[in-house]
Amino acid sequence: MQSDLPKVLLPVCGRPMIHFVLDALRSAGFQDQCVVVGHAADKVIAELSTRAAAVRTAVQREQLGTGHAVMQCLDLLRTRTGPVIVLAGDSPLVQPDSLVRLLGEFESRRPALLLGTLVKDDPTGLGRILRDPQGDFVGIVEHRDATPEQRLIREVNMSTYLFHAPDLVDALARIGNVNSQGEYYLTDCAAELHRSGRPVVAMPVLQPCEALSINDPDELATVDQTMRRMGYAVVTAS
Repeated sequence: MQSDLPKVLLPVCGRPMIHFVLDALRSAGFQDQCVVVGHAADKVIAELSTRAAAVRTAVQREQLGTGHAVMQCLDLLRTRTGPVIVLAGDSPLVQPDSLVRLLGEFESRRPALLLGTLVKDDPTGLGRILRDPQGDFVGIVEHRDATPEQRLIREVNMSTYLFHAPDLVDALARIGNVNSQGEYYLTDCAAELHRSGRPVVAMPVLQPCEALSINDPDELATVDQTMRRMGYAVVTAS
């Protein structure tokens, strides 16, 4: 990202992007929030301390994958009996309306996991949602591992997970890191829950703007411009 700052502190509309994620969660009703911090954790924690409402933090001292990141919150998760949402901290365009729809669906269907997905015109590079002939979720396949037929699938995983907390805790205990990166992947929790017969649902409710990712300065500029066009408040230094 050509910056000494951790990505989640890079500004969009004049604010560190992590604030937009936390604001969207609070607007959707997720009041008890925990941010997993790793690289430059002290800077992230200092920034989070400026928020009006307290935010918990959990430190991931080694970056061993998305599943490993969530494992750092296990003490908190074990106290929960309801829904737990997991989002990426570098997704400032997450929409409260999408989260509200997911929560409503979760409360209606009570799955072990509800995935918020997106139908994307160009899904290149993203994990595809696999469904059986009846349309039910059966798995996620990463782009690099997908067959030519699977790469034609346009419904993609956008790292928006709404878990039943006890099922998440159980799945985290069962996943491993036997892969080329030696990491624990949160997508493996979806596979583990499905394999054990617990209901996993994928719901394509995310909006096109939520597909925008931030992996380089050009993408950061695109997200900033998009948010300004959408009418997000712009913070300027005094």
